[in-house]
Amino acid sequence: MKYLFTFFLILIYFSAQAQNSILGKIKDKKTGENIAGATLYIADLKRLAKTDLEGNYSFNNIPQGNFLLEIHAFTYSAENRNITVSGNTVLDILLEETHTELNEVVITGNSRATALSKSSVPVSIVNKKQLLVTQSNNLIDALSHVPGVQTISTGAAISKPVIRGLGYNRIITLYDGMRQEGQQWGDEHGIEIDEYAVDRIEILKGPASLMYGSDGLAGVINILSAKPLPEGKTEGKIFLNYQSNNNLLGSSVNLAGNHKNIFWDGRISEKSAGSYKNKYDGYVFNSAYNEWNASGGIGVNRSWGYSHISASTFKQNIGLPEGERDSLGNFITQNFINDTTLEERQATKTQLRSRKLFFPQQQIMHSRVLLTNSFLVGNGRVSANIGFQENNRLEFEQPEIQSAPIEPVLFMKLRTLNYDLKYFLPEKKGFNTSIGINGMYQQNTNKATEFIIPDCTLADGGIYGYSKKSFGRLDVSAGLRLDLRQLKSKNLYLDSSENVTTEGDPDKILKFDALDLTFKNISGSLGATYSLNKNAVVKANIARGFRSPNIAELSANGVHEGTFRYEIGNINLKPETSLQSDLGLNLNTKHFNLETGVFYNQIQHYIFTSKLLAKNGGDSFPIIDLPAPAYFYTQGNAGLYGGEIMMDIHPHPFDWLHFQNSFSYVRGKLLNQPDSLINLPFMPPSVLQSELRATRKKLGNFLRNASFEIELDHYFAQNKILSAYETETATPSYNLLNAGFNAEIINKKGKQLATIYILAGNITNTAYQHHLSRLKYAPENSFTGRTGIYNMGRNFSIKLEIPLLQ
Repeated sequence: MKYLFTFFLILIYFSAQAQNSILGKIKDKKTGENIAGATLYIADLKRLAKTDLEGNYSFNNIPQGNFLLEIHAFTYSAENRNITVSGNTVLDILLEETHTELNEVVITGNSRATALSKSSVPVSIVNKKQLLVTQSNNLIDALSHVPGVQTISTGAAISKPVIRGLGYNRIITLYDGMRQEGQQWGDEHGIEIDEYAVDRIEILKGPASLMYGSDGLAGVINILSAKPLPEGKTEGKIFLNYQSNNNLLGSSVNLAGNHKNIFWDGRISEKSAGSYKNKYDGYVFNSAYNEWNASGGIGVNRSWGYSHISASTFKQNIGLPEGERDSLGNFITQNFINDTTLEERQATKTQLRSRKLFFPQQQIMHSRVLLTNSFLVGNGRVSANIGFQENNRLEFEQPEIQSAPIEPVLFMKLRTLNYDLKYFLPEKKGFNTSIGINGMYQQNTNKATEFIIPDCTLADGGIYGYSKKSFGRLDVSAGLRLDLRQLKSKNLYLDSSENVTTEGDPDKILKFDALDLTFKNISGSLGATYSLNKNAVVKANIARGFRSPNIAELSANGVHEGTFRYEIGNINLKPETSLQSDLGLNLNTKHFNLETGVFYNQIQHYIFTSKLLAKNGGDSFPIIDLPAPAYFYTQGNAGLYGGEIMMDIHPHPFDWLHFQNSFSYVRGKLLNQPDSLINLPFMPPSVLQSELRATRKKLGNFLRNASFEIELDHYFAQNKILSAYETETATPSYNLLNAGFNAEIINKKGKQLATIYILAGNITNTAYQHHLSRLKYAPENSFTGRTGIYNMGRNFSIKLEIPLLQ
């Protein structure tokens, strides 16, 4: 008890220290007019302010020190200012009407908040507005519009990110800075995060092992929730969403506030969708899903720093399309004609369009608690975060007896404890340095009758140091990290009925070998940015990444619904290590923006799956009567290279008009292999995206901050495939035409009533299969001769955000 009392005395002491403030006014640089509604944010302090109708803003009760302040306003370029706070600090800011990301602020892959122009690692930013104006099926699907990012999908509900050709456990997903852990090695589930709660996403492209440890070989996706409101503000919002293709209905209610720098936020969300449809398949049977989420948090922000605790729960039920059809090409389902007899029948129109889930289906539940703290210690700062999460994955198959209770055939419970401790040293001779330790402890337990991975435990940790220094126009950063990971599991034996048995059973079958493995690695990074002038920046970075084999790659022995394959692990796999070089150029002028980046990534012991052939040279099917061919994990040295280019033209005097084009390319090869084995499997195709966007501050008497977009996406054919052993098949090219309109709806007094988004996706109703769609490998439609299931057809969407409190 006395320690708790002492802790509060310390907080009182810090709170009693001299109070500091930042205040000022924001104006239009050209006209001198005050800018209302601009936001100012100090990421390292989690402090937000907004300008009033006169353009005034203020931050009160903040600590002394050096901080990076970021400023945003509609149609204006983002700005940032390095500011030294001591007492009352006055800072007036002038903004120009243009759009550039050069002055955006990022926190991912850096020791502290950093201007994008001074970050040597390639980072893309997707803000809330960009997520809302993008036609997408889910949160990760929306990121496929970022150059260099595509997705692996299984229907409309499930998408997993791919960065520059690498995905799964090669990407670390963070949620508010903490690793999101949910069996990332699997195909048939997405990211367990409420998309309506997301405020911003930062995507780091390239090895990120330095800051985050094993698995950051391809990069990091840092998903950030809403910032705390300005002090004295309380806001409520209702968000509504409808999509025509699968009759999706979504809604979210949010209430947040900040009273005397005690801030809180709460949200409840739900989604429900029927089966999606396309031109070739019609309604795709059993592709419906539903989702329910809740989250909340409370925190305090004082001159000593901040402390915040948050909790969330995610529950999703998903149908898993299998693609089975009759001789006429109709999807089929199984129906009971009595308590013990099933009969295959053509799926009815009602079943095809229903929101009901049929078999197989899956349920995903993810709960999470996170405590984040930041304390000012002298002229330095300590960040201490700890989180706990539990992920439950249940899969259900068609029961054999109608009256029997429905029990999961697969049930995996993954519990994870995350920790992250960092110390930001006081700036000394221009060096900004941080040291830290982070890691996690995991326990995976099987709770049902089927097993695709064993019960196991994982413990890892890493210690690192990172420093950055400016030499005029040149900024140099470097870091080093040491990692240690231990993975353990026990033997699992099954009897002839596939029930768990003991080692002493004479009829036992070994399902999984015991594991006791330790992986160690040293990672590092060296990067630099050089400002050629105020508009142009050259970037270079070289980084060494590390990834230990995951439990599925080592031990997998089974099939689960939605993957269309039986996977076999390899206990002899070695850790992957990579060395990636990046070179980029950012050019931003008032009427022209250019962002380019090229990379080469050489990976030692690259792990991938290859089809296992039977003795007769055909597919090997470990389970009789189940069309799931066997794939086994193997590895070899690989090289990936490519890049992205983005160009945005907004010509004078039509500054309100933007013509944006982007192109991304990646090529993956296995080294020292014959031509038939040279291509890395499942590499994303090249993509050319072109968008014409018009923005208007005022549109009539009742619309403001309006924007209209029309976009054409061209996906090139992917013929560079691993055709050996029929591992994958080529994919033809296709075009997708999209359009959208959004605006704030206001009354005669200028008060915002709502924000509306009207979107149209795949307007021409193109029938296509993305190269990374898992449903591309569903069974052949014998009536048409087409293999697999196609992606979603034409889709119209309307979104409405209604403020409750202002």
